[in-house]
Amino acid sequence: MKIATVDYSDFISGDAEKRNQFIQELGDSFSNIGFAIVKNHGVTKELRDNLYDASVSFFEMDDNTKKKYEIEGIAGQRGYISPGRETAKGADIPDLKEFYHIGQEVPENNEFGYPANIWPEETPQLKKHGLEVFDTFNNTGRDLLRAIALYLNLDENYFDQKIEKGNSILRLLHYFPQTDLKDIPNGAVRAAAHEDINLITLLMGGTAEGLQAKTKAGEWINVSPQPDEIVINVGDMLQRLTNGKLVSTTHRVINPRKELLHTSRYSTPFFLHPI
Repeated sequence: MKIATVDYSDFISGDAEKRNQFIQELGDSFSNIGFAIVKNHGVTKELRDNLYDASVSFFEMDDNTKKKYEIEGIAGQRGYISPGRETAKGADIPDLKEFYHIGQEVPENNEFGYPANIWPEETPQLKKHGLEVFDTFNNTGRDLLRAIALYLNLDENYFDQKIEKGNSILRLLHYFPQTDLKDIPNGAVRAAAHEDINLITLLMGGTAEGLQAKTKAGEWINVSPQPDEIVINVGDMLQRLTNGKLVSTTHRVINPRKELLHTSRYSTPFFLHPI
């Protein structure tokens, strides 16, 4: 089964024919496999590289420094989350990863109770570039949901108010290298098979191969965008809202070949959540 590649610029071009084709191809891909690949999505190469460099700078710091930004009592909604803290639903072994969460900037004591962002003083560029990517993905994600609303014969702005002040999260992901096979628990992978719980996910990067999606027939297929493309997928919330018309597909990140286990893998998913 083929995952469609669509051009975001077609949707915002003002050309009705291109716009309608984008809507149809995106919706069909979401219906068939729950995934699509998007090009010309708004994140420039410069911005992508800047955030990548900032992420690497943070994750290369020593563990004690990173753990200064792992705050108890907020359930990992913001800041650093260390290795061993996240286990996929139904799995027994934690994923081989660490990550950093960024949300929208909100005033203290905001009406939704969202925690404030946590910014590492050692890597000040993380705030600047993290918020730039957050805002870009928030806007692109809104437009993608507008396209989906039209595909479902709903008002184009059906999702707008639901996500305007939603608790969306930008996750800076580091699948850390494994230098000794004996250190890898039996059965542990970079990200065990799971579905996302949110509306849609926009995924940038993936500095190495490994992302796979499971088709309706039970076959695992590689999801391999070009460096300047992003992957988007349906989450459980959107599947439920559409009564299963759009599918929240099981996916995973498998371990690299043995000779590449010593290398890192970085990626940046944006989880678009409603209020």
